[in-house]
Amino acid sequence: MLSINTNAASMAAVNAINTSNASLSQSMERLATGNRINSSADDAAGKQIANRLNAQASGMSVAQRNISDATAMLQTADGMFDEMNDILGRMKDLSTQAANGTYSDDDRAAMQSEFDELGQEMSDMLQNTTYGGTNLFNGPSGLFSSTSGVTFQVGSESTDQMTVNISSDLTGLVSDLSDLSAAFSDDQAGTAGTSGTELMSSASATATISAIQGAMTDIGKIQSTLGASINRLNDTAANLQSMPDTMT
Repeated sequence: MLSINTNAASMAAVNAINTSNASLSQSMERLATGNRINSSADDAAGKQIANRLNAQASGMSVAQRNISDATAMLQTADGMFDEMNDILGRMKDLSTQAANGTYSDDDRAAMQSEFDELGQEMSDMLQNTTYGGTNLFNGPSGLFSSTSGVTFQVGSESTDQMTVNISSDLTGLVSDLSDLSAAFSDDQAGTAGTSGTELMSSASATATISAIQGAMTDIGKIQSTLGASINRLNDTAANLQSMPDTMT
C-alpha cells in the first residue's frame, strides 16, 4: 500500500512566511527608495505614469537651475545700467554747472575733460559687460542686441520659455548717448581720443542737460523690462519649487 506523509500545517506556515517575506521586502524597498513603484511588477500601468512624472520632475529641477542662471544674468545687466545711470547723473551735474555764465573757457575745458571720460566709460561698459564670458551688449554680437531677444527655458516642456527683448530700447539708448557725447560716439566707432565740445558754451551745455534726461529715460525703460522679467522668473521658480514634491 502506497502512503504519502505530509505536514499540511507546516506547508501552510512556510507559504505564509514566504508571502510575508515578499511583502516585507517590497515594503523595505519602498521605504528605502521613497517610491511606491520600483519595477513594472509593482504596478505595470502605474510604472509608465511614474516614469513620465519622474522625467517631468527632473526637467523641473534643471529648469530651476536655468532660472537661477537667467536671474543672475539679468541682474548683471541691471547692475550695469545702475552704474550708467549714476554716470549720467554726474554728467548732468557737469552740464548744469557749465550752463552757468560765471565760468571761463578754462573752467569749461576742465568740465569737458571729465565729461569726455564719463562718455568713454559708458561706451566701455556696453562693450565689456559679460556674463559667463558671453558679451551682453557689444553691438550685433551682444546677447541683448539680438532683435529676437534672449530666450530662457523655464520649465520641463518645450513651450515653457520666456523671452526678454530690450534690443529696440538698447538701440535707442546707444543712439541718444552718441548724440549726447562725442567721446562715447568715437569710442563706439573705435576712434577714441577726440575731445567733445558739449560743455564749451552755456548754450550747448543747456542743450546737453535735455539730452541727458532723454538717455536716463531710455535706461529707465530698459530697467523696467529687466526688473519685471526678474520678478517673473522669481515667481516661476517658486512655482517649480513646489511642483516636483507632488509628483514623486
